[in-house]
Amino acid sequence: MSPLLVLLGVIGMSSATSAGPAVARDSGRGLPLVAAVDPTLRPRTERQPAAAFRARRPGKRYSVTVPIGKPKPSVALPRIEGPADGRLPLVVIDAGHGGHDPGAISPHNGAREKDITLALARAIRADLLASRRVRVALTRADDRFLVLEERFGIARRLKADLFISVHADAAENPEAHGASVYTLSEVASDREAARLAARENKANIINGVDLGAHSGDVSSILLDLTQRETMNTASDFARLLQREAGEAVKFRTHALRFASFVVLKAPDTPSVLFETGFISNKADAAFLASPAGQKKVARGVRDAVQVHFARRITAR
Repeated sequence: MSPLLVLLGVIGMSSATSAGPAVARDSGRGLPLVAAVDPTLRPRTERQPAAAFRARRPGKRYSVTVPIGKPKPSVALPRIEGPADGRLPLVVIDAGHGGHDPGAISPHNGAREKDITLALARAIRADLLASRRVRVALTRADDRFLVLEERFGIARRLKADLFISVHADAAENPEAHGASVYTLSEVASDREAARLAARENKANIINGVDLGAHSGDVSSILLDLTQRETMNTASDFARLLQREAGEAVKFRTHALRFASFVVLKAPDTPSVLFETGFISNKADAAFLASPAGQKKVARGVRDAVQVHFARRITAR
């Protein structure tokens, strides 16, 4: 081979290398077999130095003060009605919902739960006052909104002997009907007892016992015993309510229920939540919206209240 041809072959190989990696091909089919790696390309292993920027610490500390105003005073206590005898038991009736909270709305007559509960509360008050055996107070006597804590808070501040929160249920099933009575569940009461002790910093007065005067363990035991007795009393009244009102008011098959309703969480006031019926049910809605139906509900509550306190007096 002539020197010229050898020189041209070297030049051709050099051009192919500079143009890109050489590829070996199958001589029979012309398919690429192995791509040769360019030996001039090396992996980059050096790490770049981290940025040396760092903010300087402030020379002196600053504080921001935001005025939040004075706390709002507690809701005004309602008037206690009935005989002027502080020895008579006090019953606080709570009409559920109110103000901007209408509660459930009946698809049959358009009745709003807040209006039905207020009418029922007034009817119950009238029957209880007519008996002259108890004193009565309403958490709300008009269309106003109260947060849940304010409702049972009123009963506690008045030192009520019984708290009844009146509601009307609703369900997607239009066939659901009947009244039910709820008391506080055991699990919820234990958690609430712990929250109450922490929130009041063990300085609250429960049944005349100053929790702040005892150790943490003793305070927890006293609070637990107080609330257990309160829950037992509420359960007894719930059974009485079903029995005394059962002739005039239709109750569900399993009418006595337990739930963690906020309005039931007063640790020293026996409390029940009375679901008087389903306003999503046509018959229940008509019954609760009628003066005759409201009178029957009120009579059942009155009879249960009288038997309840008669038993309490006898047991002393």
